[in-house]
Amino acid sequence: MTSRAQCIEALQSLSPTRLAESWDNVGLLVEPRSTDVSHIALTIDLTEAVCDEVLELGAELVVAYHPPIFSGLKRLTQASPLGRSLLRLVEAGVAVWSPHTALDAAMGGMNDWLASGVGPHKSMRPISQIDGEAVGVGLGRLVELREALPIEALVSQLKAHLGLSHLRLATPNKVGGLIERVALCPGAGGSLFSTMSDPADGGPQLFVTGEWGHHHVLA
Repeated sequence: MTSRAQCIEALQSLSPTRLAESWDNVGLLVEPRSTDVSHIALTIDLTEAVCDEVLELGAELVVAYHPPIFSGLKRLTQASPLGRSLLRLVEAGVAVWSPHTALDAAMGGMNDWLASGVGPHKSMRPISQIDGEAVGVGLGRLVELREALPIEALVSQLKAHLGLSHLRLATPNKVGGLIERVALCPGAGGSLFSTMSDPADGGPQLFVTGEWGHHHVLA
């Protein structure tokens, strides 16, 4: 049996909460009195179905990538799926930890994992390096490929890496040429990408992001 404090120390070593965006809500979000941990459940989102599975497995700690408590939580009741899930976890002595953007920014985190899906590269750096942190820690990634590739090849590689049957692709009127610079962000990358140079000035020729607003796509 391991203590919850030891688990949190290990999680902090992988993705320190100080790396998270200022608007984010990361770290220990649910803290029951019980502190022993023998099983840890991992999930992207803490849904009721996930809560069922956590309790069935007997986990004492849930690591949820997206923070289930994000904006102002005014009441914790049985009236909402989130309320029901959190109350059940507290009653069962299950803690909840969320790394979110701290895991994105960390070395070896979500940004680096996503960037590995475009293939071998000459160089890779954060789009926005976090001040005071080791080189390579920051928001998004800009990758220069070792070998320029057509967009069809990059899309195929990303689909295989992500385990997806399709991706949504927005292209200019004329599609052609080879791509050698790719910008990536696992979350909403619109505002981050808007800070980058145009392709003609050495900026990325392809953006890869988890979500992108209508107007950002058109821009």
